[in-house]
Amino acid sequence: MAFQDLLNQVRGLGRFQILQMVFLIMFSIIVYHHTRLENFTTFTPDHRCWVHILDNDTVPDNNSGTLSQDALLRISIPFDSNLRPEKCRRFVRPQWHLLHLNGTFPNTSEPDTEPCVDGWVYDQTSFPSTIVTKWNLVCDAQSLNSVAKFLFMAGMMVGGNLYGHLSDRFGRKLVLRWCYLQLAIVGTCAAFAPTILVYCSLRFLAGTATIGIFTNTILLIVEWTPHQFHVMALTLMLCASGIGPITLGGLAFVIRDQQILQLVMSAPCFVFSLFSGWLAESARWLIINNKPEEGLKELRKIAHRNGIKNAEGILTMEVLRSAMKHELEDAQKKYSLGELLRMPNICKRICILSFGRFANTLPFWGFNLHLQHLGNDIFLLQTLFGVVILLAICVAPWALKHMNRRVSQMFLLSLLSVCTLAIIFVPQEMQTLRVVFAVVGLGASALANTIGIAQGNELIPSIIRGRSMGITSTFGNIGAALSPLVIILSIYSPSLPWIIYGVFPILSGLVILLLPETRNKPLPDSIQDVENEKRCSRRAGQEDTCSTVTRF
Repeated sequence: MAFQDLLNQVRGLGRFQILQMVFLIMFSIIVYHHTRLENFTTFTPDHRCWVHILDNDTVPDNNSGTLSQDALLRISIPFDSNLRPEKCRRFVRPQWHLLHLNGTFPNTSEPDTEPCVDGWVYDQTSFPSTIVTKWNLVCDAQSLNSVAKFLFMAGMMVGGNLYGHLSDRFGRKLVLRWCYLQLAIVGTCAAFAPTILVYCSLRFLAGTATIGIFTNTILLIVEWTPHQFHVMALTLMLCASGIGPITLGGLAFVIRDQQILQLVMSAPCFVFSLFSGWLAESARWLIINNKPEEGLKELRKIAHRNGIKNAEGILTMEVLRSAMKHELEDAQKKYSLGELLRMPNICKRICILSFGRFANTLPFWGFNLHLQHLGNDIFLLQTLFGVVILLAICVAPWALKHMNRRVSQMFLLSLLSVCTLAIIFVPQEMQTLRVVFAVVGLGASALANTIGIAQGNELIPSIIRGRSMGITSTFGNIGAALSPLVIILSIYSPSLPWIIYGVFPILSGLVILLLPETRNKPLPDSIQDVENEKRCSRRAGQEDTCSTVTRF
């Protein structure tokens, strides 16, 4: 008997587990908004230079009142090859002679124009205020526009490893509550940031808290749920990653001011931090971290919440120690990262899972950034993106139930590669076909990510599961951070980014085959279970003890 049997005695999927899952998923939907918040807060509207004759109502340059705004724009701003006003330059003096050229525009010499020394005028049709318009992140400063996105992803990179380690050391519940509070504070402060440097620093901290919330939410759900319900629990949890972008698109459509939008996204996290005190610490984590008394207390509490009477008589220390004998012995030793990497099976699993997450995340965010260039209606694009992810995740239970983990991931990653590489051969003018390939690729990527997370939880023992999730999430966030840098390579070759996006998934699909199959198998509770797996599999037909170790 192992922790699975103890969990069954308190009702593996009782009232408490259902309520905890519902509230954690609801909280995650709001938190997922922060991962895409820069799609709206850093939106760059159409803009042009501020010019005296156009934008100063007191100037008497047009006393006759016969010149229209278009005529004044023609003599004040140079036009590009597409007959659109330049965004970053203006004429030094009004070019009155251009009024008589009937739509033809001669080349202007460099001395005739100058940068926007007096600022810019922005089109406020979509957003009355963004950080771009607040701090003029255009023209020579436009590179600062992507700094906030990069630093948020960098924060997720750091937070994945940091909070994964802290979760294994101090517990899932404590770290989760702190991350809610941290996101609430830094998100609220970011709405009132006085400079772009302060704003980017706060978004970095928001990234660390966001990934900490996701990691510990999944851990609490998985470790309080019997293994036969893990597929359902993870699918429901990951549905938040689709519902989040959908609701964000609607909220951003209604709330156009970036300051108010950030407050609406951040303030609820104060409530989440307070309410999360109702949650229960993972009894599995407490027991394997040599805290059996506290673990027994949590189990009895959950049994009481699930309506089980006489829990004290059923759940005793003797029963717990008998059930978790091997896990308690394993908990006496604390493993450093170096020791874990010297364990062949553990090291192999962590490395393959990390590469798989990186290879999937790189094109996933590459598609996401490219979809923003498909049209000007970013609200519709954001909603479409969320719908595609949600539909892919809804298919996950069927795939996890009827398909092996390795075969399904290899198929999906291959499909992602095919869709990505196919975009190379589709002309830019055929936007609809390009969108179709992008949508199919995004769906395959989202479904492969769901299966990969389930497989990662099934491969890693409880004592290091949080740290392992932190490591794999770190590599995933490295892929997310590198994806916009890969797109920049299109200035050298339009096909190069898509080649990179397409090669990594197919390599990952082949490497996944090196992992053992985990479908319909219980979670490993100890490191010995993993390291002895190969030896036990060789003797499975001879010794019954091997099947017992696997069940633990």
